[in-house]
Amino acid sequence: MRSEEESPDPISEISTEGRGIPGDKVDKSEAEKVEALPSAFDPEFLSCLLQPLVDHHDPNYVGIRRLLLHRKAVSSPVLDRRQEWRCNGRGYVAYRNFIRRPRNWESLAVASQSSSPGNSGRWAPSPGPQSILYEADSWSSSRDLRCSNQSFGQRASFSSNTSDLDRQIRYVEPAYSFVGMHCIFDNCKVSVTIVKFGHMNSDLLAYGATDGSLTICHVSEPPSVFQQLRGHSKAITDFDFSSNNQYIASSSMDKTVRVWEISKGHCIRVIYGVSSQLCIRFHPVNNNLLSVGNANKEISEINFSTGRVINKLLFENAITAMDNDHTGQHIFAGDAQGCIYTVKVNSHTGSISRTHRNRSIRTKSPITTIQYRTFSLVARGPVLLACALDGNICFFSVALEVQGYLTLVCSLKLAPRVHNIQASFCPLLSLEKGEFVVSGSEDSNVYFYDLTRPKHTCVNKLQGHGCAVIGVTWNHGQNFLASSDSDGTVIVWKRAQTS
Repeated sequence: MRSEEESPDPISEISTEGRGIPGDKVDKSEAEKVEALPSAFDPEFLSCLLQPLVDHHDPNYVGIRRLLLHRKAVSSPVLDRRQEWRCNGRGYVAYRNFIRRPRNWESLAVASQSSSPGNSGRWAPSPGPQSILYEADSWSSSRDLRCSNQSFGQRASFSSNTSDLDRQIRYVEPAYSFVGMHCIFDNCKVSVTIVKFGHMNSDLLAYGATDGSLTICHVSEPPSVFQQLRGHSKAITDFDFSSNNQYIASSSMDKTVRVWEISKGHCIRVIYGVSSQLCIRFHPVNNNLLSVGNANKEISEINFSTGRVINKLLFENAITAMDNDHTGQHIFAGDAQGCIYTVKVNSHTGSISRTHRNRSIRTKSPITTIQYRTFSLVARGPVLLACALDGNICFFSVALEVQGYLTLVCSLKLAPRVHNIQASFCPLLSLEKGEFVVSGSEDSNVYFYDLTRPKHTCVNKLQGHGCAVIGVTWNHGQNFLASSDSDGTVIVWKRAQTS
């Protein structure tokens, strides 16, 4: 009960009955209370209380409802967010999450600790040992971030998504749960098209952008930008680390290949071509050999020391992606029409020759990812992952004894892409029978798929990017996953510890 000394609340004392209704009498004391309201009150607020009532409703209910609706409209910019919404076939849950998303999600995702000079990686201390498991939900906004750990400040929330919109699967693969964002690099103002960790390295991270810049970072605490390599005049299409991580070779749309010395940040060699250079790899055994695929329908073998082209091999279409096997005897290359070639390589002389051509991806769509792995639990041997621009992800077994012959094991059809979105194998799980991959997406999420499932292949997703996620990569220790987007943001996610 309120004491006599306590000043009365003018809002609580105003009756909503009879406001503005002709013929109703207003009590004199109530009128004085209305006049005594502070001038700071919003006129729209008062109009919510003084509007005429509907006869068939309880007057107190209608007045309270108007008051609450007004307060809700003032407290959050819902009306503005409704105007920004674009359905794109999504349902009510996605709309609800969209209008609820915080506008300052970038600042919520990391702690308030500021970056040191020359350090664009916003860093937050590692959260506690308790990991987060994420439930499946319908499509939701990529900027739906919620508070989950006080010591971490505000951190992004994540959820897994089903492959079918009409059904929700309350399941998350525990081995691919994450405790949050380890750090964010946002020094690029243009699209980051390729991101990779160093060879057999868990700390060294590099990413290339459409403005021709190549950024080298350290992700260990505290994260920092180590080098910014500038020399390409157009977008970087691919790059690769040497086996000792002393050098990095990059290919670009400006028709050149550049070799950089990482420690000094200098370009030590420029190799000019006649067309856009689209993909590049160091030979895994003989690091003096560089393999480069270009838009001129060629794979070129280049001597790293001299910059001379040793050999060329002609194909039917532009070579858009490639990878080596662990022996260095084979190159697996994808072209602009969805074909995958096996190319035999002589590690000593650099001579190359075609051995097989695979056409398992039936649509004529460019290959955006080719990745080789030495062992798979499903295939019981080496495997190859291929991702195409039309959304097809294919999983092949590799018969090295038959000169790298490919056999399609399983595939997954996703929505077609606008960007050259990449995919990557996930770390092997010793007790699991599935084959897991991680991929970016046009809807700003990072998705985890089990290719062996006939239905509901998505087992988890990460939310935090604000636009299309293009590049994804794991570090050697498999405790960090890096993803890049078309706005120039690179997020390093920390994986939860598994027993």
